Amino acid sequence: MNISVIIPVYNEGEVIAETIESLRRAGDGQLSEIIVVDGGSSDHTAAKAREAGARVLEAPQKGRACQMNYGAREAGGELLYFLHADSQPPPHFTASIGSALDRGHQAGCFRLSFDDDHWLLKLYAWFTRFDIDAVRFGDQSLFITQKAFGQIGGFRQDHIVMEDQEIVRRIKQSFSFEVLDRSVTTSARKYRETGIVKLQLVFSLIFVLYYMGLEQERLVFIYKRFIQ
Repeated sequence: MNISVIIPVYNEGEVIAETIESLRRAGDGQLSEIIVVDGGSSDHTAAKAREAGARVLEAPQKGRACQMNYGAREAGGELLYFLHADSQPPPHFTASIGSALDRGHQAGCFRLSFDDDHWLLKLYAWFTRFDIDAVRFGDQSLFITQKAFGQIGGFRQDHIVMEDQEIVRRIKQSFSFEVLDRSVTTSARKYRETGIVKLQLVFSLIFVLYYMGLEQERLVFIYKRFIQ
């Protein structure tokens, strides 16, 4: 299938070129396009992405869900692959996705690993091998056919946080989802900046409050209060 990679960004000028290069190396020439969807960065993210050969789009609205939906609407590939700007896919990831499609799955993700050997991050990453919704987050990336993405209506744009969790639950209601046995490597920079234990506790709190029904505005307040 023709694969369109979609990367939502905001002030990711320090890492975006490396991410694009890692995609080209790992994609084995199977990527039809790499789309970087900018949410109004004030640094050199867009310029760096263009220099690296990506197609850069300016999103009409900031927010990861909005940016990814906009990228999906503009994408020409039969398969969409959503990736965070500070994450790198495993080698030959396109072959792994192709095999999943051949097995009848319309969507899925990879396991997770961090560029840090802290025991708590290793433990968290270890749990991502299981098909448990509680450990499905955007850092693991997401592949889904364009057709399936359209049928479920894409990401919920009223979600500023937890949009990655929410879409996986809806995907599973209508399509077959597989967790592949390779790992995406994501940066632990936010953990190092905030504190590894503190950040994991904040993420756990947001997770619990989300499923208790707390509105997005308050979840975002908690995120900004303790993380940004």
